[in-house]
Amino acid sequence: MRVDSPVAASDPGFADYLASLTGTVARDGDSYTVLRNGDETYPAMLADLAEARSRIVFETYVFSDGAVGRQFVAAFEAAARRGVSVRLLLDSVGSSLPKESEDRLIQAGVELKWFNPLQFWTLEETNYRTHRKILVIDGQLAYTGGLGVDDQWLGHAQDQNHWRDTQFKVAGPAVRTLEASFYENWIESGGRSAPALDPEPPAWPTGARSVVLWSNPTAGASNIKLLYLIALAAARQTIDIQSPYITLDSSTRWALNEARRRGVRVRVLSEGPVTDAMPVKHASRAEYQELLDLGIEIAEFNPTMMHTKAVVIDGAVSVIGSANFGNRSFELNDELIVAVHDRDLAAALVRDFEADWQRSTVLNAATWQDQRSLVGKALEQFWRWFSEVF
Repeated sequence: MRVDSPVAASDPGFADYLASLTGTVARDGDSYTVLRNGDETYPAMLADLAEARSRIVFETYVFSDGAVGRQFVAAFEAAARRGVSVRLLLDSVGSSLPKESEDRLIQAGVELKWFNPLQFWTLEETNYRTHRKILVIDGQLAYTGGLGVDDQWLGHAQDQNHWRDTQFKVAGPAVRTLEASFYENWIESGGRSAPALDPEPPAWPTGARSVVLWSNPTAGASNIKLLYLIALAAARQTIDIQSPYITLDSSTRWALNEARRRGVRVRVLSEGPVTDAMPVKHASRAEYQELLDLGIEIAEFNPTMMHTKAVVIDGAVSVIGSANFGNRSFELNDELIVAVHDRDLAAALVRDFEADWQRSTVLNAATWQDQRSLVGKALEQFWRWFSEVF
């Protein structure tokens, strides 16, 4: 699939153009707060959970027992006991709960469902997971981004045991669509039908225009992949991609190649040797020389696992949410992303990108081949065969 865009990302009408081609609508007047790492994200989420008055919906891939997990279990339990409707949807592969915690939640009145539980007769569906990260409180505010619930996200990316990540607090009309994405998977997982959603929250006095998309496993290109391809095609000056697990197919390689042909500066910032998925890292590195030869700048984050998902186009459009810039997110996982036409949000993400770039190893096209061992190169070529499912 090869995509061109006659409309530039900086064009005021780009959000409507993008929404039309992906089968949704652009909404005006959303507010985005950038939260960096666990030190900023978890206290904000827990404080808002404590203020919930009517309903909470929460979906995630990773929910683990630990200090953070126990705090969230306590917050959900307390909310349910004060009469708040609490619905939790956890992926059955990425998440785990001690029976004691699960019993506490259910006894408090929390509705808990597991996405795509593993059974002998469903083994062929094991590969299909929900990777969405959604928390919506009272239909008025939402969180999405890269963070699950696990102690590895605690701190401020200060060492290898504390990940670098970004979460977004959202207020405004987009919240209603974020909540709707939860209920799609909730119903699919056997939950009772969704309640009547509130009218869209009032617009905030911002210039942000938001396009919200979610995806399911597909044999072809998902709308999320199409959105990324259109965004890349709309670049006229700069593309900054920050994501772990970067794997490309012919469509994304072509889009980046065309961007370079147009004179667009392309930078890619990914995780480095500190990763939780070394086979995927090998598959990613197998692509590097080709990209470097195109003039694409690549850096690997040094201090810890880098898990932020953010793509910024021409300092005008940001694509955020749960999706990594890779084939698994584009075609296999259930994902949720938001494309935001807002220069203030883009500027904040570019500042973070620059700060992370300074803590990274920048690769050189002339020396990249000499930087790895023969064993490393062999592993890259081996794992590259599996990049379509990474």
